[in-house]
Amino acid sequence: MHGLVIKNTGSWYTVRTDEGLTVECKVKGNFRLKGIRTTNPVAIGDGVEIVQGPDGHALISSIDDRKNYIIRKATNLSKQSHILAANIDQCMLIVTINYPETSTTFIDRFLANAEAYSIPAILVFNKTDLIDSEEDKAKLEEYTATYEAIGYKCLHTSTITNEGMQTLHDMMQGKVTLLSGNSGVGKSTIINTLLPDLKLKTNEISDAYNTGKHTTTFSEMFPIGEGGYIIDTPGIKGFGTFDMQREEIGHYFREIFQTSADCRFGNCTHTHEPGCAVLEAVEEGRIAISRFNSYLSMLDDQDEDRYRPAVK
Repeated sequence: MHGLVIKNTGSWYTVRTDEGLTVECKVKGNFRLKGIRTTNPVAIGDGVEIVQGPDGHALISSIDDRKNYIIRKATNLSKQSHILAANIDQCMLIVTINYPETSTTFIDRFLANAEAYSIPAILVFNKTDLIDSEEDKAKLEEYTATYEAIGYKCLHTSTITNEGMQTLHDMMQGKVTLLSGNSGVGKSTIINTLLPDLKLKTNEISDAYNTGKHTTTFSEMFPIGEGGYIIDTPGIKGFGTFDMQREEIGHYFREIFQTSADCRFGNCTHTHEPGCAVLEAVEEGRIAISRFNSYLSMLDDQDEDRYRPAVK
């Protein structure tokens, strides 16, 4: 029997079959994907075949070929990787200027990973109703201008004023959309606004630290409109790089890759080399210093001595 994985609770997977049934499944035996070392061999959005096990439980026996997937590597010492979702048409990163503040490093790391896995990315600047200081207004304008200049679509939203919510809804029709972001940026509230019957649990921001609390415990996908799905993922505090070679990282920063064509050396790392067009563009303000610093931080990730080996 064939179906779609719509929820992952760790050891159990919820599969919606092609016939419209909902079946709770486990993974058959020591099922692993060839060439991908992750904590979860089966991901939300996977097409799967399921069979009846000897104990009566349904088992996932195989996975369809994936169109794409996006992986997050933990930023802690374990270096374990986790597939956020598979077969995605677009991903939307929910960003907040404040309450809590989303760092540009986190934004850029997410965008680079989306580029690496060929998934169109959109930035959704949420909680615009809380942007009242001139400093925050200027920051929103600066971020929007920076990312739109690179070619990323930016949307401003508020579930309080409903700013941008209809546009967000329309952009999701007929597509599988991954929603991601730091804890507390309002993913669950956005989904509740778009799909009010769900009534997902939400939480308040920690006053002491201006950070979010995890409310989504497991990944799950919800139908929206005709043929569209929203994939909700647990809030992410960090986004380490995975499966990227040091010399490839610049390829996933659009403006750095484009500018690098004018570098003197073909293997330029854009850190110290003479005749580096990227360094020149940073000095002249044609490449945002925040983006360049994010690129440098990802280069630092490739220093394998900074982490202890993953437990096998």
